[in-house]
Amino acid sequence: MKYLKKTNYIFLLSFLTILFSCSTSEAQTVKNGIDVLEESGFSLLKGKRIGLVTNPTGVDRYLNSTIDVLFNAPGVTLVALFGPEHGVRGNAHAGEKVSDAGIDPITGVPIYSLYGKSRLPSSEALKDLDAIVYDIQDIGCRSYTYISTMGNVMKVAATEGVEMIILDRPNPLGGNRVEGPVVEDEFISFVGQFQIPYIYGLTCGELATLINEEGLLKVKGKDGKDSTVKCNLKVVKMEGWKRDMNWKDTGLEWVPTSPHIPTPEAAYLYPATGILGELGTVSIGIGYTLPFQMIALPGVDADKFAQRMNSLSLEGLLFRPIYANPFYGSYKGKEIGGVQIYITDFATARLTEVQFYALQVLHTMVDEFNPFGKADKSRLEMFDKVVGNSTIRKSFGKSYRFDDIKEEWRFDADTFRKVSAKYHFYR
Repeated sequence: MKYLKKTNYIFLLSFLTILFSCSTSEAQTVKNGIDVLEESGFSLLKGKRIGLVTNPTGVDRYLNSTIDVLFNAPGVTLVALFGPEHGVRGNAHAGEKVSDAGIDPITGVPIYSLYGKSRLPSSEALKDLDAIVYDIQDIGCRSYTYISTMGNVMKVAATEGVEMIILDRPNPLGGNRVEGPVVEDEFISFVGQFQIPYIYGLTCGELATLINEEGLLKVKGKDGKDSTVKCNLKVVKMEGWKRDMNWKDTGLEWVPTSPHIPTPEAAYLYPATGILGELGTVSIGIGYTLPFQMIALPGVDADKFAQRMNSLSLEGLLFRPIYANPFYGSYKGKEIGGVQIYITDFATARLTEVQFYALQVLHTMVDEFNPFGKADKSRLEMFDKVVGNSTIRKSFGKSYRFDDIKEEWRFDADTFRKVSAKYHFYR
């Protein structure tokens, strides 16, 4: 009798735990644009021949690929797939060119690359389309190339007269954070295609609307001069998302946005170390188990480094000493010492400034420390493109003090907040 009672109790407890966890996650989960579109019976796409720009992050709330969802949607004809960096099915590594892969093996739909010889969809690929749909999870940082792809597709959609539809998704960094300088004209590139801050505090749907309405879509005419275009843009908005949410507040499952962003934590800290990573002279955890979540070098006393970083009392941040032996990438097979970065208060942490403070501390700890001097020319050029100018590097490199660049680093944020607030869909 005692055994039966115990068994029944355990069964009941397990059942209630499962029931409670299911109902809780269901109640707090944000609905992405694809989920809202599904619930509408795909009304916006009915009777249309569509192309889809997506990758493995394009999934509904049950982790079904948007490719498969739209392919099987009643009244919708999916006729083309377009792959950004890493490809439609995520089979290409960072920076690796994506070839026109022929036919998607699951749906039989032709695939066109947007990260190969050309980063623009061809007129030929769009000629039979009524609309092109964009559904990719971004990480809210200007140098992450998906928003450049989005902008390129918008340009061609404008010139070809094809409707552009964005299926909106959360910004993992929230909708209030704006950090870093705006890109200067001569540094416009695929890692900084629009004149927006490094962290821009918008969802992809909001950003697309700002780009469209603020005249940031520019194409070259036959005379070689830039002209502004505007596409027929529609955004399928999320439900339940608020500006003060980071990723973990959304209740959504995380799908790696690229090979080195396997977790939300990596997305949070990409802007804290990613600029520094362009130099290739300091490890930021790529090649180890903590991509973008650490800063380390051979011969560094990790305990002293952590102590000095913590003594700066940077708001919302803590640093733990760490030693590692990278499996690949910078300093493969060598022991390195450094800090692992922790965000203790998401609202107050200034993420992009971490890497500059780390260089400031390392400059006092490591003899002849000069990461700019050791980096080759192509690395320095990429660093400047990601930052959006060369002034930051040149000014900071004189004495490695963040105070020397603080004003310039923060200068554009307030102005951009005022401009971008006009395009907020969510509160």
